[in-house]
Order: sequence, then C-alpha cells, then structure tokens
Amino acid sequence: MQQIILSGIGGQGVLFVTRLLAETALELQHPVLISETHGMAQRGGNVISHLKIGAGFTSPLIRPGRADVFLGFHPDAMQVHGFYLKPGGRAFCNASPSDSPFSIDATSAALAMGSPVSANLILVGAAAASGILFCRATDLEKTLRRLGGQKTEINLLAFRRGIELFQGAGP
Repeated sequence: MQQIILSGIGGQGVLFVTRLLAETALELQHPVLISETHGMAQRGGNVISHLKIGAGFTSPLIRPGRADVFLGFHPDAMQVHGFYLKPGGRAFCNASPSDSPFSIDATSAALAMGSPVSANLILVGAAAASGILFCRATDLEKTLRRLGGQKTEINLLAFRRGIELFQGAGP
C-alpha cells in the first residue's frame, strides 16, 4: 500500500501525473483511490491530488502526516502541502537543489531539453529511479507509451532525464 500526494499549480501536469501513476497501478492490478482539488487551476492556483494505491483504503483523502511519497511540482509545494508527508516519507520537489536535500531542478532540466512543460515527468523519473514508488520505472514507461499522443517521445525523454538526474545525484 502506498499513499502519494502530488502538489503544484495549474498547468504543471499534476493531474496528468496522477493519471499516469493510477493507470500504472491498475495495470499492475493494484486497487486505486484518487481525490483531486483543482478549482482555480486554470489561473495558476494550487492543485493537489491524493493517490492511494493498494487494498484496505476506504477513503480517497490522505490524512496529514500519512503520505509515503510527496511529489512537489512547484518550488513552494512543500510549504503549502508538505504537512501531508509522514515522518520518514520521501519528498521529490521541483526546486533548486540548494533549497533542500530532496530537491531536483526539473524546470532547468526541462528548459535545457527545449520542453518547459516536461518538468513534471523529470520529477517522476527521479522518484521512479529512487525505488520509492510502488512500481518500477519500466512500468511507468509502458504506461507513458500506452497513453500515447503527440508528446510520447518527449515525455519518455523527460522521464529518462529524471532517472539520469537522480542517478547522478546519488540516493
């Protein structure tokens, strides 16, 4: 069982990554519960997804201090929603590495690739490479391919860039 909080602002792909993780879990035959809040997302407002993977959950909402994994797509995400992370939980945040030990500058990496909107998948690639997620990186790649669309190749490149960034930084 795993509880994951995804936090960002409108347009950063929080809902896309939630779908990616949920569909990967379903493909692996894990039960999934999701709750999303994105009322003002179109105007750059906060977006948060609660994702529970595994049997035994009865509510889609994650209680404060209970998330196993926190994915923060905005530099302020940890300040806004970090209280959901449990002690000993693992956070991956899109921010300058000097901001905290669990930060990855996914935005700069995405800009260097020429695809600023790909920062979300760079962050997910780093999380997958860490081994903390319920699935392997290859499972997520399979789902990215299945979701398809015009951005499949750039999505895969961004995801793999996140894996490289994590491996280069060490555990």
